[in-house]
Amino acid sequence: MKISALDVKKLRDITGAGFMDCKKALVEAEGDTDTAIDLLRKKGQKLAGKRADRDASEGVVIALTSKNRNNGVIMKLGCETDFVAKGESFIALANSFAELALKEKPNTLEDLLALPYDGGLSVSEKLIEQIGVIGEKLEISQYGKIETAAGEGQVIPYIHAGYRAGVLVALNLEGPNLIEAGKNVAMQVAAMHPIALDKDGVDATIVEKEIEIGREQARQEGKPEAMLDRIATGRLNKFYKEKTLLNQMYVKSNKQSITQYLQSIDKKLTVTEFKHVVLK
Repeated sequence: MKISALDVKKLRDITGAGFMDCKKALVEAEGDTDTAIDLLRKKGQKLAGKRADRDASEGVVIALTSKNRNNGVIMKLGCETDFVAKGESFIALANSFAELALKEKPNTLEDLLALPYDGGLSVSEKLIEQIGVIGEKLEISQYGKIETAAGEGQVIPYIHAGYRAGVLVALNLEGPNLIEAGKNVAMQVAAMHPIALDKDGVDATIVEKEIEIGREQARQEGKPEAMLDRIATGRLNKFYKEKTLLNQMYVKSNKQSITQYLQSIDKKLTVTEFKHVVLK
């Protein structure tokens, strides 16, 4: 049967599929748009199964905050190739998922994937549909959020290096005059990859491992056994300085720690939480 260009455009607007894919689906569906949509979804399901073992290591990281900066979300939408990752439609898709998360505030990645997206689809089903459209494995592999109560701080987003990394930083104080400081700290996180906010946030197993490494290094250097614990503790403090955000040296000056930098802006200013997502 004859399929009009207007019918094809309508289906493309709904699904984002290519012109020929939409036309073929409409022909097979005898012009029925809903049936054509189902056919395209089935194509996505079939392709998703075939590409399930592929590595979706490319993609984009999106970090967004609400207008009042009390809420922020961060997520990674992965794909197989850099070519797809740089496409405007792919970035728009990632942003649409992040905007939905910002609105609905799901607690977990599983909750995000289950959210209604559009046209009766969930986020998870939309991903499968778009696998059929794009022809690559797609997955939301990481998701996180930060919330602050009104009057109790603000969340600052930062996207680094062409969507290849993203950061959320929560400050304990509000105000537009502090946004630049939050952005600077977020850039610090992107550059220096801290593993925790401060030493209290470092996992106990990591602490034990670092102490043991410090002891063994001192032992190999010929230090007396009685001094090993003291030396290991000193090296652990160096580890905290290098790997925890508030204790790191501020990269823009290298003359003050992040804590000292924040206090130079406001004596009470600090970071209460951060999240960092990168493409692997």
